Amino acid sequence: MNPRVSIVIPFYNCPYVPMAIQSALDQTYPEVEIIVVNDGSTRHAELLQPYLPRINVLGKSNGGTASALNHGIRHASGDYVAWLSSDDFFYPDKIRYQLEFMQRENVLVSHTNFHYINEHSAVTKMHGGPEPMSELDCLRRFNGGNPVNGCTVMIRKDLFSGVGLFDELLPYTHDLDLWLRILLNGHRFPYLNEPLTAYRWHGGMGSVRHADVIGREASMVWSRYREPLLQRIAALGG
Repeated sequence: MNPRVSIVIPFYNCPYVPMAIQSALDQTYPEVEIIVVNDGSTRHAELLQPYLPRINVLGKSNGGTASALNHGIRHASGDYVAWLSSDDFFYPDKIRYQLEFMQRENVLVSHTNFHYINEHSAVTKMHGGPEPMSELDCLRRFNGGNPVNGCTVMIRKDLFSGVGLFDELLPYTHDLDLWLRILLNGHRFPYLNEPLTAYRWHGGMGSVRHADVIGREASMVWSRYREPLLQRIAALGG
């Protein structure tokens, strides 16, 4: 039997959500569950209606992206979880290619390359991310950086029982915090150099509007893990 993959889409007042949902429905991999977490939206919730009952919609009070992701993960029935932002979309072979990659590599988590798109959904450039790297190189990149786009990540669900869920006290860098916990627990985090996600870059996105706050929060996260990260790098000969 094929493993099931749960695609979790946090949704809050986003007009692009139909494209995200449709991309999840259009996956060539057959065993997919789609969970949309309505994080207390006051606008655009009617956009979900045409997709019922092909998707599962979970409602909750507004708590931020980490809270919405955790809510979706707790309710997910899949063996794997993939995160999709409501303003981005997956390419049709995303789940199939990435799952095959993870099975070949025998890993519990992975990330991939992606395309940048604009507000009109036109591709502006490819991320051009790193080639496959060693564990040491990966750890070095996380020392003051975050080389992973969360919406390219697929995680074996049972990994969360060992490292915990997203930290809901971190509004913007909950992803960085979780990636560091995964790495420091000794898990490989390999990269598939194939653009499987379209990542929308627009003026209304939080990464643009809250850049200063994100920078300060990221510094706090790095300081939290810097000592064990440097110890791990040194142990690997770095």
